[in-house]
Amino acid sequence: MLWVENLTGGYGPVQVVQGLSFEVAAGEVVVILGANGSGKTTTLRTISGMIHGRGTVTFDGTSLLGKRPDQIVRMGIAHVPQGRGTITDLTVEENLRLGAYVRADREVEEDIEQWCAVFPRLGERRDQPAGSMSGGEQQMLAIARALMSKPKLLLLDEPSLGLAPLVTREVFEKLESINRETGAAVLVVEQNAGLALGISSRGYVLETGQIVAQGSSEELSTDEAVRQAYLGY
Repeated sequence: MLWVENLTGGYGPVQVVQGLSFEVAAGEVVVILGANGSGKTTTLRTISGMIHGRGTVTFDGTSLLGKRPDQIVRMGIAHVPQGRGTITDLTVEENLRLGAYVRADREVEEDIEQWCAVFPRLGERRDQPAGSMSGGEQQMLAIARALMSKPKLLLLDEPSLGLAPLVTREVFEKLESINRETGAAVLVVEQNAGLALGISSRGYVLETGQIVAQGSSEELSTDEAVRQAYLGY
């Protein structure tokens, strides 16, 4: 579904990622691991059209490079940014409606009810401003808002950032369930390698903008260098 080859991207003259090549199949969960500054966020921003990139990035056989972010959303890619990106002055329901802005069908109301059922705390707080909710609740809202566009591919940037361990586990359990039930592929960049590898089939490890290891999630979780650097044992 997503094919990335020799991707280079960054900010102005600074190239943060260099020569990245990876892929995500339809319905697959893939994780990109790496420390702060390794290029994980830049990779997702380049795919979603937020920053300029060079190389090859195709989605369902169509090139993404040079397209605007709204065009990429209409193609079926939704991006949950680092820091969640909820619009804090708007209510939960208003945030969800914004997630469906590219749609012209009449099923938006049904989908709002669906995601409020999947994330019950959103249903309980649907009339509250998003900024009044906890970090975990806002992360769930950001994921649900992205899913309102009915994506084929969901990009997630550090979904565990700033969350308590129990909340992080709940978020990852929801992601695993969403992937299984909707069939949407998921590309997640994450520092919490243990949880991310637990829901993914394959993974890549980034260091200073380059892929230094790749393999099945099982292979990466038993790789001594990966374990010491990212799993803490």
